[in-house]
Amino acid sequence: MLVWTGRFYQKFTRKPMAINTDKKAIAQLLTLGVSDVIVKEDLEKKLASGKKLRIKLGIDPTGFDLHLGHMVVVHKLREFQDLGHQIVLLFGNFTGQIGDPTGKDQTRALRTQEELEKNAEHYLKQVSSILDVKKVEVRWNADWLAPMSFADVTHLASQFTVAQMLERDMFQKRIADNKPISVHEFMYPLMQGYDSVALKADVELGGTDQTFNMLAGRVIQRAYDQDPQNVMAMPILVGTDGVMKMGKTTGNYIGVDESPEEIFGKIMSIPDEVILRYFELAGRVTFKEYKALKARLEGGENPRNLKMELGERIIEIYHGKKAAEKGRKHFETVFQKKALPEDIKEVALAKKHQDVDVISLLDILNMIASKSDGRRLIQGGAVKIDGKKIGKIDVKIKIPKGKTLLIQVGKRKFIRVHRKDG
Repeated sequence: MLVWTGRFYQKFTRKPMAINTDKKAIAQLLTLGVSDVIVKEDLEKKLASGKKLRIKLGIDPTGFDLHLGHMVVVHKLREFQDLGHQIVLLFGNFTGQIGDPTGKDQTRALRTQEELEKNAEHYLKQVSSILDVKKVEVRWNADWLAPMSFADVTHLASQFTVAQMLERDMFQKRIADNKPISVHEFMYPLMQGYDSVALKADVELGGTDQTFNMLAGRVIQRAYDQDPQNVMAMPILVGTDGVMKMGKTTGNYIGVDESPEEIFGKIMSIPDEVILRYFELAGRVTFKEYKALKARLEGGENPRNLKMELGERIIEIYHGKKAAEKGRKHFETVFQKKALPEDIKEVALAKKHQDVDVISLLDILNMIASKSDGRRLIQGGAVKIDGKKIGKIDVKIKIPKGKTLLIQVGKRKFIRVHRKDG
């Protein structure tokens, strides 16, 4: 069957699949890597009943690239899918234009529907390494939110009070900081809740920062004479610093589309105290595997051994077994043996790029996330050319004729460059 999903078609099957009601599998689903389940006893009964449940994940595709933090909830979706339940990925091509105020201390910039739908295509490609996307139902909330009349919206808004909305932490913080709250931001949890009505969701998954919005779905489903969905709140994965939430703005993220070498190196840099958390939330381990890993750490085994296993495991999920082996070999060569990697990419630069400032060169070579990232790396002494640190951001890099330069960013990125004309 073909379902229209905005700008592209997505196939999914309706072939019946037996529902797995194994008690151990259900216990793992409800416990491992989960912060809270509302209402746990109710969901446990539903899972044991053999009924095929509709499992909702709402995504506002405002970003383009996903990191391991984004994938925590996707791993849990795979567990539901393996038990035979229907995964519903809801893309917010309507709500995404408004922006979820969750965790924001100011009103978010609005985005276009076209931009959101383009990002959604990329999202599906990235999650296909975990989910069987052929069995996923893909929906867009503009299909039901855009046609709503003002009377429909007023009825929806009547389900909550202003006082209830102002209980949210981020709104309290804005009030304390004397920052504005737009009325349309009150509408976001109402729209997310109505999405659950439109989808007839049995369960909604999201991060702990989405708990308020997901609980709104229970309230609104009752108002529309539906059984309230169960809510599963997933932990927020900390970044490579081991402290802050993983994110691109803080520079502590591990992108799923990054090279195996980059992923492995970043995994090796995480603090020892978060190793088990990474296995639990990003490594798709079972209860048995988790207990064994914990016993090894508590028994005094070198944490580096577990990090290397974690690095290989995560790379294999997104890039395959050969890539995982490549990532490990690169780390052993560059970090443990302190030698250059064997397979350094070589790039021939066009004439217009042969005499540019160092930040522009790094940007052209895709070795930095942004020019501001490049400035930070240079100032931190992380950029080298032919083994010499570049200390100033305005340094011009001229590629001499017949010469090859080795460009290094950090400890994991290497590229050789030469002039296109030789």
